[in-house]
Amino acid sequence: MRINLSPMRMDATLSVIRSGNAIVVNGEEFDFSRVAEGDTLPSAAIKSTWFAGDVSRVDGELELTLILPLPINYSPDQAFPSPLEDVRDGVIPLPMPLPEPGEQA
Repeated sequence: MRINLSPMRMDATLSVIRSGNAIVVNGEEFDFSRVAEGDTLPSAAIKSTWFAGDVSRVDGELELTLILPLPINYSPDQAFPSPLEDVRDGVIPLPMPLPEPGEQA
């Protein structure tokens, strides 16, 4: 699975877990097992504000884009995120913000 991240300034949190052809976004499961090789599922068909583009399967790999919320103390890794390549099952680590003033890094 390949996950692209589209940064957007907001005070929300995002948690993502992969389980096979499904991902759980903030506790809501989205199963993409019916997206076959070469298919594209339009983002308008996905009932979630967290998806910022279509979901497709290319060379057997699902590819999708999620909105990455940027807190007030966002880091360069959050502002300019690299695609998450070869995402395995489990909790997906996302770029972290900079420490709050007075916090230790």
